[in-house]
Amino acid sequence: MRDATASRGRNPEGTAPLIPLASVDLAQWQSLSDRASEPNGYYLPGWELAVSASAHGRTGADALCAFDASNRLTGLMPVVSLWRAWKIPLPTLVSAHPYGTLCSPPLDRAAAGDAATQLLDQARQAGAHALILRDVALDGAAMTAINASLAREGLSSQVLTSYTRAALDATQDSETLLRAGLGGKKLKELRRQRHRLESHGVVAFEIARTPRDIGAALETFLPLEASGWKGKRGTALVQNAGDAAFIRRAVPALAETGQCEIIMLRAGATPVAAGIVLRHQTRAFFFKLGIDERFAKYSPGVLLTLELTRHLCADPAIASADSTASADHPMINPIWRGRLAIGDVLIPLRRNDPTVALIHAALVARGFALGLARRAVRLLRK
Repeated sequence: MRDATASRGRNPEGTAPLIPLASVDLAQWQSLSDRASEPNGYYLPGWELAVSASAHGRTGADALCAFDASNRLTGLMPVVSLWRAWKIPLPTLVSAHPYGTLCSPPLDRAAAGDAATQLLDQARQAGAHALILRDVALDGAAMTAINASLAREGLSSQVLTSYTRAALDATQDSETLLRAGLGGKKLKELRRQRHRLESHGVVAFEIARTPRDIGAALETFLPLEASGWKGKRGTALVQNAGDAAFIRRAVPALAETGQCEIIMLRAGATPVAAGIVLRHQTRAFFFKLGIDERFAKYSPGVLLTLELTRHLCADPAIASADSTASADHPMINPIWRGRLAIGDVLIPLRRNDPTVALIHAALVARGFALGLARRAVRLLRK
């Protein structure tokens, strides 16, 4: 049988098909990010390495890698075992979930098909019978390349769950978009709220970009996020030592390459809302939002998002923005009217493999159990 990697290159000699994510060459990874077929701020090296090193429940990820004939990295897929992800003891690799709901793997745009095929080969060599890609862009370039590679082998992926979330077309005029999305009446009401907020001081929109400025802005953002409902639920970043260590490493690292900024709305000297925004290629990613609940009646999160919309639409380097929000997010859905299709995808690695049916059945059972648990929690709360 012909060597499947003969024309595409292979992992460097002595490299296992599955390696620790932290051992991936940083310069190679950064170069691949620049050449990636689709943007994903959450798999940038400065971000995902910080997640893998410190973030609660997300540390110690591994990686599948693809290389060309000159040993240049052309594909990267951070992964964990199915047992690690969901305590299911079946031979499956699952996307390592970054802090952020997008796991589309970076593939070299000039060699995406070969890179996808090689990643599937590496997963097989690692002993996996299937891959599960969580939160991937279903219509993105990475899934297109993976599906084409599967089709050449007589295989096909299966979408397990899917939803659409808000996105911004930043090539359009911001005021036209906001008027179309919110309507004149709602915009007038928000202008009134902003004027009332000015009773606490001049309202100003600020952007921190440099490593020095962004470090100080982050220390303003963290307690702001913890002061609201996230703090009450115990999910604010600063409330877990590992999560706090991750974000304090990741944000300055991305600022060094111009791929992160912190936006802030102030009333006088008081920060009333702040957000973390990642940037990769021509896309922005709205990662986190924190507000001071004392000013909730002024809708500071909405006011900040309006300013972010204007900021991104005015930036010629940005063509789109991913809200990375839930499907039914009540704040951003009316403002950003574009939609991205996101889903979890099961990828079989062998034809007519009965293990894949077991994997699928286990995932269905898990989903059913989680659904029952959520309904029980809702009933108890009532």
